[in-house]
Amino acid sequence: MIDSSRKYGRDLVRGVMRYSRLHGPWMFPWMLYRQDLFYVARGSERAELEHLKKWKPQGIMARDMIDIEKVERWNIPLFALAGMEPPSVGRNNIIPDNNAVGRMAAEHLLERGFRNFGYCGFDIMCWSRERGASFSARIAEAGFQTSIYKQPKSLVDCLWHREERVLVEWLRGLPKPVGIMACNDDRGQHITEACANAKIDVPYEVAIIGVDNDDQACDISNPPLSSVVLDVEKAGFQASELLDRMMAGEKMPPQTVIVHPNRVVMRQSTNIVAVEDKLVSQALTFIHHNANCLIQVDDVVKNLSVSRRNLHDKFMKTLGRSVYDEIKRVRIDLISQMLIETDLSISDIALSLGYDNTNHIARYFKEKIGISPLEYRKLHGHK
Repeated sequence: MIDSSRKYGRDLVRGVMRYSRLHGPWMFPWMLYRQDLFYVARGSERAELEHLKKWKPQGIMARDMIDIEKVERWNIPLFALAGMEPPSVGRNNIIPDNNAVGRMAAEHLLERGFRNFGYCGFDIMCWSRERGASFSARIAEAGFQTSIYKQPKSLVDCLWHREERVLVEWLRGLPKPVGIMACNDDRGQHITEACANAKIDVPYEVAIIGVDNDDQACDISNPPLSSVVLDVEKAGFQASELLDRMMAGEKMPPQTVIVHPNRVVMRQSTNIVAVEDKLVSQALTFIHHNANCLIQVDDVVKNLSVSRRNLHDKFMKTLGRSVYDEIKRVRIDLISQMLIETDLSISDIALSLGYDNTNHIARYFKEKIGISPLEYRKLHGHK
C-alpha cells in the first residue's frame, strides 16, 4: 500500500517489481500501487484494509498510516515506510538516511560558494526536521549559520494560499545571495513560486536545492530545480528480498532498509557560483566548462592571465580550498555521474576524460571517495 503520486513511492514500487520479475513472480492486489488522489475516496483506508485482509496477503509493504498498528496485529510480514512519525524500533522499516541527505545538500551549496543559508521544510514531518538539523550542522561546521523557516502553527494558515505570504516575508528577510535547502522537491517548488511572486531572482539572489529528483516537480519549477537523488529503487529491491525470506518462514529480528542519497543533479536553480571575487568566479567557470579535459592549475592561470600565487590566495580566502582541489572535486563529480548514469566501462570513462589507463582513474577516484569506481557503481547503480 504505497502512494504512487510522488517519485519516492514510484521508485520503491519499481524496486519491488524488479525483484518480483527476477525471483517471483509475485501477485499484487491493485492497492499496492495506489492512486489515492485520483481513484480512491478520502477516508476509505479502513474499508481498504478490510478488503486487503480478506485477500489474505502473505506479505505487505505500506506507508505508515493511521491503522498501521492494526495491520501489524495480522502477524503478516510487513515493511513500513516511515514518514509522519519516527520509525518504530519493533517494526521492519524503510527509512531515508536523512543525515546524509542534509549534508549532501549543504556540500552542494557550500561548493557553489554561498555564505548565507536557509532551510525550508514541513515542520510536522520527522524526516524534514532531521534533514534540516543535518543541513544546519554541516553549515555550522563550515563556520556559517542557517536560517530555519517556521511554518504557521495553525493548520488553516498552512494552506498554501495563506502560507505563501509568510514564506515570502521570510525570503525577503534573508541576506542575499542565499542558498536554501528545501526538504523535498515539492517544497522547493513552493520556494520558487514564492520567489517569483516576490520578484526575487533565482538563482542569483536565492539558490534552491530540493530532494528526490522528481523530474516532473523539478522541471515544472521555474527555474528548473536542482535536487538530491535518493536510491529508492535499490531500497525497494532490498526490502523485497528480506520480505521474501520472511514470507518463506525465516525468523529474523526487525530489519531496517536505508535509502541512501547518491548524488546531486544540478539544474538552473543552483547553477551559479556565489562568489564576489570576479577572478575566482571566472576560474570556476573555466574549470567547470573543461571538466572533461585533463586541465591543470597552469591552464587556469594561463586562461586568466594571472599569477599562480595570486589565484591560489584568492581561492583559499574565498572558498577555503586550492585551485587544484577544485579541479579534482569537479572531475570526481563528473566521474561519479558517469558511473551511475551510463553503462560505459571504467576504461571507456577513463578514455573519454583523457586518462591513458584505468589504473590512474581508479587511484584518483579511490583517493577521494574511499572506494574503487567499480565498487561505487555496484553501490549506487541499479544493476
